[in-house]
Amino acid sequence: MATTSTYNRHARTRSPQPAVPSYRIVPVVAQLLIYAGAAAVVGLWWIDTTSVVGLAGWLTDAGRVTGLLAGYACAVLLGLMSRFPLLERAVGSDRLARWHALGGRYTISLTLAHTLLIILGYAATTHTGVVSQTSTLVLTYPDMLKATAGFLLLVATGIISARAARRRLRYETWHYLHFSTYLAIFLAFFHQLSDGADFVAHRLALLAWYALYLGVAGLLVWYRFVTPVRRASRHRLTVAEVRPEAPGVVSVWMTGRYLDELGAEPGQFFRWRFLARGMWWTANPYSLSAPPTREFLRITVKAVGGHSEALAGLRPGTRVWAEGPYGAFTAARRTARKVLLLGGGVGITPLRALFETLHGDVTLIYRARRPEDLALWQELDAIAVDRGATAHYVVDEPAEYSSPLTASGLAYLVPDIAERDVYLCGPPGMTAAGISALRAAGVPRRRIHHESFTF
Repeated sequence: MATTSTYNRHARTRSPQPAVPSYRIVPVVAQLLIYAGAAAVVGLWWIDTTSVVGLAGWLTDAGRVTGLLAGYACAVLLGLMSRFPLLERAVGSDRLARWHALGGRYTISLTLAHTLLIILGYAATTHTGVVSQTSTLVLTYPDMLKATAGFLLLVATGIISARAARRRLRYETWHYLHFSTYLAIFLAFFHQLSDGADFVAHRLALLAWYALYLGVAGLLVWYRFVTPVRRASRHRLTVAEVRPEAPGVVSVWMTGRYLDELGAEPGQFFRWRFLARGMWWTANPYSLSAPPTREFLRITVKAVGGHSEALAGLRPGTRVWAEGPYGAFTAARRTARKVLLLGGGVGITPLRALFETLHGDVTLIYRARRPEDLALWQELDAIAVDRGATAHYVVDEPAEYSSPLTASGLAYLVPDIAERDVYLCGPPGMTAAGISALRAAGVPRRRIHHESFTF
């Protein structure tokens, strides 16, 4: 293998696959629905409020509004992470995760504001101290003890989700601590109905609130718990082979029944749960590194943590549960006839599947630190030859094969880069640098497609 490999394009040019309209429509509709729901919540307070008088009134009503919005935001947060297929495929898991993270910050802020404003407002109304009023609220109001426990759990979840805290936690640890959000929202739910004047006075609002929370709960139960169990029974996935690909990188081949019914597409990922000792209790996201078939699925993983390191020791026959497919990093995002696939490190895995299946004029740039770190290069070479495509391999060492990830460096390898859709996948630093370089090279932001699996 040469560290830079280029094949001339010839013949076999096919029409590009059409983009799916839902890729553009669904995210906009989803955001509009979220904002419309928030407006309806504020409207509920407005209808039920005839006047606001004095400092105590302003504090109390501000507490009511922030409480209503916090309760609504909790339901939205859970809905975004319900793994509802339409959202996962059209919006994308990484964008949903960003919405969830942003919404989480708003929710914590609204919850804190609600708690403080209600205490201050009630204290001003009754002319009592803050500590005394807090004690009265928690110990005498219906369902407030449960709500207080939920509030503390929600704040604790927000703290461990902060970027500084996440860096110190293993993914598996953070993932399971995050499940406390379910309990926190459950504990806090009942005080909204028993203590919230807007629900006590309006039966229709009460029914709508129940419908919102029960609907989200139904999505969570069905898609996060029932569906994985049902599919595990139907498809009976097992490990067929584990094959080394590069230093610290292995491919795991899995076989099963009726795998075409999963509807997986190149570029998508599953959350994999391997029923082996020390691995069964966590499900990690890994992309398909080859187009799925009726009988086989494949992932290619680099050892960067306990779970990924353990994959090298899997034995054939190990049972597998796969949740998915998820992600919108597919041909549906494509808008142009020409495509550039830009990958770094093990980020090549979804690009390898796309490289084989995307129609039309496709160029691949694969970046790695050393030549031996270029996983799957033989397959990529074979695909390039078979389809008459172009593959460039760029490594940092030795220096003579290095090419900077800059606008000029990319334009040197792909002169018509501004005319292309770009699928980008790699480590966070490389992804950020790649987006900056692509924008400087004239690629419109709407044509830069990427997904991140960092938590």
